[in-house]
Amino acid sequence: MTEILREIGMIARALGSISNIEFKEYDLTKGQYLYLVRICENPGIIQEKLAEMIKVDRTTVARAIKKLEINGFIEKKQYKNNKKIKKLFPTEKGRNVYSFIIREHEYSNTVALQGFSEREEKTFLNLLQRARKNVEKDWDFVKKGNKRNY
Repeated sequence: MTEILREIGMIARALGSISNIEFKEYDLTKGQYLYLVRICENPGIIQEKLAEMIKVDRTTVARAIKKLEINGFIEKKQYKNNKKIKKLFPTEKGRNVYSFIIREHEYSNTVALQGFSEREEKTFLNLLQRARKNVEKDWDFVKKGNKRNY
């Protein structure tokens, strides 16, 4: 059964490589597009929630956010009630690039699911979501400093 995770990993790496190459002309590299998409879809999100959503640590999200801000894709705004909390919003440049990213994602979905019936697509999505939920439990456990027993 280890083949399943290997296949998922190969698909993820191939699509990530394609995206990094195709988004280079927009000065988006190393998966930054993933952060931009989540911010465009959740304007006003805070870094901590973004890190949780993407399943990365705070340092990784902070670096990506800084680069996106420097390149003019997003902006930080202080939260009214707590000046320590910064909400993230896409800029006009970020929203324009977002539409290109979404077209690429839709194309990649079409290619990846070519030859699947609608029923197979729904089943595949359901199975992947179940696997993600299983992994999220371990991710939360390890993130809190615990060690898994294997």
